Amino acid sequence: MRTLRKLLYGEVVTAVTLVTLGFVALFMFFDVVEELQSVSRLGSSAYQVPQALIYVALMVPAHVYELFPITVLIGTIFVMARLARSSEFTILRTSGLGPWRALRSLAVLGLGFVLFTFAVGDYVAPLADKTAQLLKSRFQGRISVGKTGAWLKEKQAYGNYAVNVGALSSDATLKDVRVFEFDNQGAIVSLTEARGGSFGSDGSWTLTDVQRTEFNADPARTPKAERVAVQTLRWPTEISAEMVAAAVLRPERMGTIDLFQYVRHLQSNGQSAQKYEIQFWKKVFYPLSCLVMVVLSLPFAYLHFRSGSIAGYTFAGVMAGISFVLLNNVMNDLGNLQGWQPWLTAALPGLIYSFFSLTAFTWLVLRR
Repeated sequence: MRTLRKLLYGEVVTAVTLVTLGFVALFMFFDVVEELQSVSRLGSSAYQVPQALIYVALMVPAHVYELFPITVLIGTIFVMARLARSSEFTILRTSGLGPWRALRSLAVLGLGFVLFTFAVGDYVAPLADKTAQLLKSRFQGRISVGKTGAWLKEKQAYGNYAVNVGALSSDATLKDVRVFEFDNQGAIVSLTEARGGSFGSDGSWTLTDVQRTEFNADPARTPKAERVAVQTLRWPTEISAEMVAAAVLRPERMGTIDLFQYVRHLQSNGQSAQKYEIQFWKKVFYPLSCLVMVVLSLPFAYLHFRSGSIAGYTFAGVMAGISFVLLNNVMNDLGNLQGWQPWLTAALPGLIYSFFSLTAFTWLVLRR
């Protein structure tokens, strides 16, 4: 079995690595073309070709994470079909390699791919993507979402707050901050506007160049507004830098723990967390799709053919991988629109392909 695992694992890992490098090179080419267009369109003296190439290189881990289940499927199908065509797998079967032992061997390899995907998607890709976005904002100005920025809410013991952050600068400081304070009856108490802000180590924000407007809405008194200007203002809050980055940056680039904390924050403040819950469960289930793809490729080793090309079977693997990505994205949008259970929305593509892979394994391997 040690010789078998060495042969099988070596062939599969080599094929998956080559396919992954090919796909990543293709996506890097598209990214380079897009960034060169940005360089020519912006005409910035700071953001030039070297900076654009660094930005593209930092996006590689995200591409590896997104493409790895597809490349695992294509590489494993290629190896299984090649072993079947050269009759090597038939020799292995006559030497005692039964279907369940083959499935168990590939499942162990699939678990290794699962751990690799989880490590890249939860640690390497979020850090690289955040570095890339901050690097780009250093030369282009700032990171923002839409024309109105990002909106967050927070409930505190003495009132409720609605926070608007216009943009996030390259050094992770805040730009164009507005804090609306409401009392427990929903009446507005104050409006704090600041040109900038930073995150403190004690769970607070330090706002700079502040204009604070306090409203008096007491029915027994004449309504009035008092406006004061201060240079700095400390605002205690539990909204962390990761939560602001989650509202400004793409949620699928966040780590699992950061997504979980942001979902908890949204739920505790009565905000809709459906989109982020789906992304959280997608982060949980997506690495397991590598295991599904490995199992899906095993029936190709039991196809009996002497002549012909592997291209047709590899093309089938490409189509299966593309259909998995499309189904994953469609289910993500449908679950968000229809309000489906987030864990079921994220797990359904993997469950569907697991059913097909086990059905193919049962019909082609065990019954035939």
